[in-house]
Amino acid sequence: MASGVATITLDSPHNRNALSAQLRRELSAALTKAKDDDAVRVIVLTHTGKVFCAGMDLKEARGAGAGDQGVNEFPRILEQIWTSPKPVVAKLAGVARAGGVGMVAAADIVVAAKEVTFAFSEVRIGVVPAVISLTVLPRVNPRAAQELFLTGDVFDAERAAEIGLINKAVDADRLDEATDAYVRSLALGGPAALAATKELLASPRPATPADGFPDMLKLSAQFFASEEGQEGIRAFGEKRKPNWVPQD
Repeated sequence: MASGVATITLDSPHNRNALSAQLRRELSAALTKAKDDDAVRVIVLTHTGKVFCAGMDLKEARGAGAGDQGVNEFPRILEQIWTSPKPVVAKLAGVARAGGVGMVAAADIVVAAKEVTFAFSEVRIGVVPAVISLTVLPRVNPRAAQELFLTGDVFDAERAAEIGLINKAVDADRLDEATDAYVRSLALGGPAALAATKELLASPRPATPADGFPDMLKLSAQFFASEEGQEGIRAFGEKRKPNWVPQD
Protein backbone atom coordinates (compact mmCIF):
# COMPACT_ATOMS: atom_id res chain seq x y z
CA MET A 1 0.00 0.00 0.00
CA ALA A 2 1.31 3.47 -0.91
CA SER A 3 0.02 6.85 0.31
CA GLY A 4 -3.22 5.45 1.69
CA VAL A 5 -4.06 3.38 -1.39
CA ALA A 6 -4.85 -0.34 -1.15
CA THR A 7 -4.57 -2.08 -4.52
CA ILE A 8 -6.52 -5.32 -4.89
CA THR A 9 -5.50 -7.33 -7.96
CA LEU A 10 -7.56 -10.13 -9.50
CA ASP A 11 -4.81 -12.62 -10.31
CA SER A 12 -6.19 -15.80 -11.82
CA PRO A 13 -5.31 -15.45 -15.51
CA HIS A 14 -5.50 -19.19 -16.17
CA ASN A 15 -9.32 -18.98 -16.02
CA ARG A 16 -9.66 -15.36 -17.20
CA ASN A 17 -10.10 -14.16 -13.61
CA ALA A 18 -13.41 -15.99 -13.41
CA LEU A 19 -15.15 -15.84 -10.04
CA SER A 20 -14.06 -19.23 -8.74
CA ALA A 21 -14.50 -20.20 -5.11
CA GLN A 22 -10.87 -19.31 -4.43
CA LEU A 23 -11.04 -15.93 -6.13
CA ARG A 24 -14.30 -15.06 -4.36
CA ARG A 25 -12.80 -15.98 -1.01
CA GLU A 26 -9.58 -14.03 -1.59
CA LEU A 27 -11.36 -10.98 -3.02
CA SER A 28 -13.82 -10.78 -0.14
CA ALA A 29 -11.00 -11.10 2.39
CA ALA A 30 -8.97 -8.38 0.66
CA LEU A 31 -11.95 -6.01 0.62
CA THR A 32 -12.56 -6.62 4.32
CA LYS A 33 -8.90 -6.01 5.15
CA ALA A 34 -8.86 -2.72 3.21
CA LYS A 35 -12.10 -1.58 4.83
CA ASP A 36 -10.81 -2.27 8.33
CA ASP A 37 -7.39 -0.64 7.82
CA ASP A 38 -7.54 2.98 9.04
CA ALA A 39 -4.51 3.84 6.90
CA VAL A 40 -6.41 3.01 3.71
CA ARG A 41 -8.13 5.96 2.09
CA VAL A 42 -8.86 4.62 -1.41
CA ILE A 43 -9.18 1.10 -2.83
CA VAL A 44 -8.06 0.36 -6.40
CA LEU A 45 -9.48 -2.82 -7.94
CA THR A 46 -7.49 -4.06 -10.92
CA HIS A 47 -6.25 -7.27 -12.56
CA THR A 48 -3.48 -9.22 -14.22
CA GLY A 49 -3.77 -10.67 -17.72
CA LYS A 50 -5.97 -9.68 -20.65
CA VAL A 51 -9.28 -10.08 -18.81
CA PHE A 52 -10.51 -8.08 -15.82
CA CYS A 53 -13.12 -10.71 -14.93
CA ALA A 54 -15.02 -13.23 -17.06
CA GLY A 55 -17.90 -13.63 -14.60
CA MET A 56 -18.78 -16.75 -12.64
CA ASP A 57 -16.57 -19.82 -13.06
CA LEU A 58 -18.70 -21.97 -15.37
CA LYS A 59 -16.63 -25.11 -14.74
CA GLU A 60 -17.57 -24.95 -11.06
CA ALA A 61 -21.19 -24.16 -11.95
CA ARG A 62 -21.59 -27.23 -14.16
CA GLY A 63 -23.76 -29.89 -12.53
CA ALA A 64 -24.33 -28.00 -9.27
CA GLY A 65 -27.82 -27.51 -7.84
CA ALA A 66 -29.30 -24.06 -7.21
CA GLY A 67 -28.23 -24.09 -3.56
CA ASP A 68 -24.65 -24.99 -4.42
CA GLN A 69 -24.00 -22.43 -7.14
CA GLY A 70 -21.11 -20.04 -6.54
CA VAL A 71 -23.33 -17.12 -7.51
CA ASN A 72 -24.93 -17.45 -4.05
CA GLU A 73 -21.77 -15.91 -2.58
CA PHE A 74 -21.51 -13.11 -5.13
CA PRO A 75 -23.95 -10.61 -3.55
CA ARG A 76 -21.60 -10.26 -0.57
CA ILE A 77 -18.76 -9.13 -2.85
CA LEU A 78 -20.94 -6.66 -4.75
CA GLU A 79 -22.25 -5.31 -1.45
CA GLN A 80 -18.71 -4.94 -0.09
CA ILE A 81 -17.70 -2.86 -3.11
CA TRP A 82 -20.93 -0.85 -3.26
CA THR A 83 -21.03 0.02 0.46
CA SER A 84 -17.29 0.34 1.13
CA PRO A 85 -16.74 3.49 3.21
CA LYS A 86 -13.50 3.94 1.27
CA PRO A 87 -14.04 4.90 -2.40
CA VAL A 88 -13.37 2.04 -4.83
CA VAL A 89 -11.73 2.82 -8.17
CA ALA A 90 -11.80 0.06 -10.80
CA LYS A 91 -8.96 0.10 -13.33
CA LEU A 92 -9.50 -2.05 -16.43
CA ALA A 93 -6.89 -2.93 -19.02
CA GLY A 94 -8.82 -6.05 -20.04
CA VAL A 95 -12.33 -7.17 -20.88
CA ALA A 96 -15.23 -7.63 -18.45
CA ARG A 97 -18.12 -10.01 -18.85
CA ALA A 98 -21.27 -10.79 -16.84
CA GLY A 99 -20.38 -10.78 -13.13
CA GLY A 100 -17.23 -8.85 -13.93
CA VAL A 101 -19.40 -6.04 -15.28
CA GLY A 102 -21.43 -6.23 -12.06
CA MET A 103 -18.27 -5.48 -10.07
CA VAL A 104 -17.42 -2.63 -12.43
CA ALA A 105 -20.85 -1.12 -11.80
CA ALA A 106 -20.48 -1.52 -8.05
CA ALA A 107 -17.28 0.54 -7.99
CA ASP A 108 -17.49 4.28 -7.37
CA ILE A 109 -15.25 5.32 -10.25
CA VAL A 110 -14.14 3.25 -13.25
CA VAL A 111 -11.40 3.92 -15.78
CA ALA A 112 -10.89 1.59 -18.75
CA ALA A 113 -8.58 1.45 -21.72
CA LYS A 114 -10.42 2.18 -24.97
CA GLU A 115 -9.68 -1.36 -26.20
CA VAL A 116 -11.59 -2.92 -23.31
CA THR A 117 -14.93 -4.54 -24.14
CA PHE A 118 -17.93 -5.41 -22.02
CA ALA A 119 -20.93 -7.72 -22.35
CA PHE A 120 -23.86 -8.96 -20.33
CA SER A 121 -23.35 -12.41 -21.76
CA GLU A 122 -25.74 -14.26 -19.43
CA VAL A 123 -28.63 -14.72 -21.86
CA ARG A 124 -26.24 -16.26 -24.41
CA ILE A 125 -25.77 -19.25 -22.09
CA GLY A 126 -29.35 -19.38 -20.88
CA VAL A 127 -29.02 -17.60 -17.55
CA VAL A 128 -30.24 -14.24 -16.24
CA PRO A 129 -28.16 -11.19 -15.19
CA ALA A 130 -30.21 -11.04 -12.01
CA VAL A 131 -27.72 -10.39 -9.22
CA ILE A 132 -25.65 -7.87 -11.19
CA SER A 133 -28.79 -5.96 -12.21
CA LEU A 134 -28.83 -4.50 -8.70
CA THR A 135 -25.54 -2.67 -9.28
CA VAL A 136 -25.80 -2.13 -13.04
CA LEU A 137 -29.31 -0.69 -13.40
CA PRO A 138 -28.72 2.30 -11.08
CA ARG A 139 -25.72 3.27 -13.26
CA VAL A 140 -26.81 2.60 -16.84
CA ASN A 141 -29.45 4.47 -18.78
CA PRO A 142 -32.63 2.37 -19.18
CA ARG A 143 -32.67 2.05 -22.99
CA ALA A 144 -29.06 0.89 -23.06
CA ALA A 145 -29.72 -1.62 -20.28
CA GLN A 146 -32.72 -2.98 -22.18
CA GLU A 147 -30.66 -3.45 -25.33
CA LEU A 148 -27.51 -4.85 -23.78
CA PHE A 149 -29.11 -7.18 -21.21
CA LEU A 150 -31.40 -8.71 -23.84
CA THR A 151 -28.94 -9.03 -26.72
CA GLY A 152 -25.78 -9.93 -24.82
CA ASP A 153 -23.89 -7.96 -27.47
CA VAL A 154 -20.31 -6.83 -26.90
CA PHE A 155 -19.76 -3.08 -26.53
CA ASP A 156 -16.61 -1.02 -26.17
CA ALA A 157 -15.30 1.26 -23.44
CA GLU A 158 -16.40 4.45 -25.15
CA ARG A 159 -19.99 3.16 -25.31
CA ALA A 160 -19.67 2.09 -21.67
CA ALA A 161 -18.79 5.68 -20.75
CA GLU A 162 -21.67 7.07 -22.86
CA ILE A 163 -24.27 4.94 -21.07
CA GLY A 164 -22.91 5.58 -17.57
CA LEU A 165 -21.31 2.22 -16.83
CA ILE A 166 -17.80 3.67 -16.52
CA ASN A 167 -16.44 7.16 -15.97
CA LYS A 168 -13.71 7.39 -18.55
CA ALA A 169 -12.28 5.51 -21.54
CA VAL A 170 -8.64 6.40 -22.20
CA ASP A 171 -5.76 5.33 -24.38
CA ALA A 172 -4.04 2.32 -22.85
CA ASP A 173 -0.84 4.26 -22.22
CA ARG A 174 -2.83 6.81 -20.15
CA LEU A 175 -4.63 4.28 -17.95
CA ASP A 176 -2.26 4.62 -14.98
CA GLU A 177 -2.24 8.40 -15.24
CA ALA A 178 -6.04 8.68 -15.37
CA THR A 179 -6.50 6.27 -12.47
CA ASP A 180 -3.90 8.03 -10.34
CA ALA A 181 -5.59 11.39 -10.94
CA TYR A 182 -8.87 10.06 -9.53
CA VAL A 183 -7.08 8.44 -6.58
CA ARG A 184 -5.29 11.69 -5.70
CA SER A 185 -8.56 13.63 -5.81
CA LEU A 186 -10.38 11.08 -3.64
CA ALA A 187 -7.61 11.07 -1.04
CA LEU A 188 -8.19 14.80 -0.44
CA GLY A 189 -11.67 14.16 0.99
CA GLY A 190 -12.30 13.60 4.69
CA PRO A 191 -12.74 9.88 5.45
CA ALA A 192 -15.99 10.27 7.36
CA ALA A 193 -17.30 12.79 4.84
CA LEU A 194 -16.56 10.44 1.95
CA ALA A 195 -18.31 7.54 3.69
CA ALA A 196 -21.36 9.67 4.47
CA THR A 197 -21.43 11.06 0.93
CA LYS A 198 -21.42 7.51 -0.47
CA GLU A 199 -24.43 6.72 1.73
CA LEU A 200 -26.11 9.90 0.55
CA LEU A 201 -25.59 9.01 -3.10
CA ALA A 202 -27.05 5.54 -2.54
CA SER A 203 -30.11 6.76 -0.64
CA PRO A 204 -33.57 7.08 -2.22
CA ARG A 205 -34.39 10.62 -3.30
CA PRO A 206 -37.20 12.41 -1.44
CA ALA A 207 -40.26 13.31 -3.47
CA THR A 208 -39.46 17.03 -3.23
CA PRO A 209 -36.53 19.08 -1.91
CA ALA A 210 -38.73 20.30 0.93
CA ASP A 211 -39.27 16.70 2.06
CA GLY A 212 -35.55 16.15 2.30
CA PHE A 213 -34.34 19.40 3.83
CA PRO A 214 -34.83 18.44 7.54
CA ASP A 215 -32.68 15.30 7.31
CA MET A 216 -30.11 16.91 5.02
CA LEU A 217 -29.83 19.98 7.26
CA LYS A 218 -29.20 17.74 10.26
CA LEU A 219 -26.49 15.81 8.36
CA SER A 220 -24.86 18.98 7.06
CA ALA A 221 -24.79 20.74 10.43
CA GLN A 222 -23.47 17.59 12.10
CA PHE A 223 -20.48 17.49 9.75
CA PHE A 224 -19.78 21.22 9.97
CA ALA A 225 -19.49 20.78 13.74
CA SER A 226 -17.63 17.45 13.66
CA GLU A 227 -13.97 17.03 14.52
CA GLU A 228 -13.24 16.26 10.86
CA GLY A 229 -15.23 19.24 9.62
CA GLN A 230 -13.57 21.61 12.07
CA GLU A 231 -10.12 20.33 11.05
CA GLY A 232 -10.99 20.94 7.40
CA ILE A 233 -12.21 24.46 8.14
CA ARG A 234 -9.03 25.26 10.10
CA ALA A 235 -6.83 23.82 7.36
CA PHE A 236 -8.60 25.91 4.74
CA GLY A 237 -8.08 29.08 6.78
CA GLU A 238 -4.44 28.22 7.48
CA LYS A 239 -3.78 27.35 3.82
CA ARG A 240 -2.52 23.84 4.64
CA LYS A 241 -3.60 20.30 3.93
CA PRO A 242 -5.97 18.74 6.49
CA ASN A 243 -4.52 16.03 8.69
CA TRP A 244 -6.26 13.20 6.81
CA VAL A 245 -4.45 13.81 3.51
CA PRO A 246 -1.82 11.04 3.04
CA GLN A 247 1.75 12.25 3.14
CA ASP A 248 3.75 11.44 0.00
